[in-house]
Amino acid sequence: VQLQASGGGLVQAGDSLRLSCIASGRTFRSYAMGWFRQNPGKEREFVAVINWSGSSSDYADSVKGRFTVSRDNAKNTMYLQMNSLKSEDTAVYYCARLRGEWQLRSDPRQYEYWGQGTLVTVSS
Repeated sequence: VQLQASGGGLVQAGDSLRLSCIASGRTFRSYAMGWFRQNPGKEREFVAVINWSGSSSDYADSVKGRFTVSRDNAKNTMYLQMNSLKSEDTAVYYCARLRGEWQLRSDPRQYEYWGQGTLVTVSS
């Protein structure tokens, strides 16, 4: 399984971006998928997660109401719509597959097959 995140870029505070995560293989639709972000010298931070069918999702408090995670299993793709971006959203964003239980969905140690990351820079 390979995951490839894309869609990052340089935007101004208040702007929007949509990230995509494309997965190879046939098992994409069987797993929950998550988004994390990380800045240099800091731990990887949970952003959002969506279950296998797209019927359930969860978000970090810092992005609730601004970010929306979705998926299209027919396209093996997960998305992260980011609105009202803030300078503190600046980070490299990663997607990964949840291998552990849903109850542990915010723990990066429960994920596997991390994509290469896409850089989001929000200028204030």
